[in-house]
Amino acid sequence: MELSDIIGVDAVRAPLKATSKKRLLQDLAEMAETVYGLPAETVYKSLMEREGLGPTGVGRGVAIPHARFEGVNRVIGLFARLEKPVDFESIDRQPVDLVFALFAPEAAGAEHLKALARVSRTLRNEAVCAKLRSTFDPSAIFAILTDGKAEQAA
Repeated sequence: MELSDIIGVDAVRAPLKATSKKRLLQDLAEMAETVYGLPAETVYKSLMEREGLGPTGVGRGVAIPHARFEGVNRVIGLFARLEKPVDFESIDRQPVDLVFALFAPEAAGAEHLKALARVSRTLRNEAVCAKLRSTFDPSAIFAILTDGKAEQAA
């Protein structure tokens, strides 16, 4: 699974001006509605429920919030590069500025896990994160995320 299978350039937002974790999740929910037609309120509630199980801030300024939804027929995603980092209750207590949200079908098992693994591998790569942090251009961010070499490097 490639990131280009999960996300399109229209699903990249930069800079996103969220000032808190709650606002960030609301902004992601609104993006999901705009880009994919998912109901923003449902997306927000699902993301908040998932965060209640444990924060999805994976460290080094990266968060991968995710949830499952009825009506989603494949794994889809959104990426946001925040204007200023926000506290996300991450495992390393560092604020988050790179966010890749994933939405999967309710019955997705392996597909959802493969997508999480691919995103995690890509965003664990320090060179990729440095490139992502060097621009607010959505097209450039999309190119960095979907560059096959970057995806394989981690």
